[in-house]
Amino acid sequence: MADVSDSHVAAVLERAVAGINPVLDALAERDPLGLKKHTFHDDPHPDSKVQQALHVLAQGVDATDWPGTQGWTKRSMNSRADWWISRIGTVNTVAVAYPGVFGGWTRRLPLASVLGFANQAIVLVAIAREYGVTDRSAQVRLLASVLCGRDIDRSTITDDSDPAESGPLPTDGDGKTLIGAIWDVAKILRGLTNEFERRPQPILPLRMLAYIPVVGAPVTYVGERLALSQAARHGRQWIAEHPDAVSPRRA
Repeated sequence: MADVSDSHVAAVLERAVAGINPVLDALAERDPLGLKKHTFHDDPHPDSKVQQALHVLAQGVDATDWPGTQGWTKRSMNSRADWWISRIGTVNTVAVAYPGVFGGWTRRLPLASVLGFANQAIVLVAIAREYGVTDRSAQVRLLASVLCGRDIDRSTITDDSDPAESGPLPTDGDGKTLIGAIWDVAKILRGLTNEFERRPQPILPLRMLAYIPVVGAPVTYVGERLALSQAARHGRQWIAEHPDAVSPRRA
């Protein structure tokens, strides 16, 4: 099987990154019911039943330390990065282990590989953002290193792709979900078929057990969850070794 060029890998990853960032922005910033602002005060709103209900719901949101809540502001940078692994990574890994949620489309791609690759890409970009790696070309270099084992030069990355061309990712209230995001990213990444097996993988015993009926899905979940943790460790190591990739913090 012919190897693909660095420029091709960079182009596909750049399209993926251009689509992933708006999804993460939406998860972090959107607050359609105004619940996040309720987490910053203890007023139970005794004069308004609607506001009382919203305040109660807000306490549940705050307990999850969702980005934009009071709980989130109390987390350290490392803890915020961990949040994306434990919360968003866990949700996405369910989709990787139980691909039937995507219906008939499941026949179109090598699912275990491409969904696992997409899941790790989304979480790695989320982690990178928490550490200040916000430049798209730096995020592409990070993904290329961790997921493809490639040290891609900056000059290979054009950084001119249009996020609108990356696929219909759920950045507005169109009824799509985080599970939909991983599928859309996977469709972008299908151009990297030759690279899928280079990402951090579940350990061999779990990969073998994944073929057994009934237990296959839960075993796949465990294996992919461990592989995601490994990818996150490699991502943090890459950031530590490339301080030039960290953008200056705004005052």
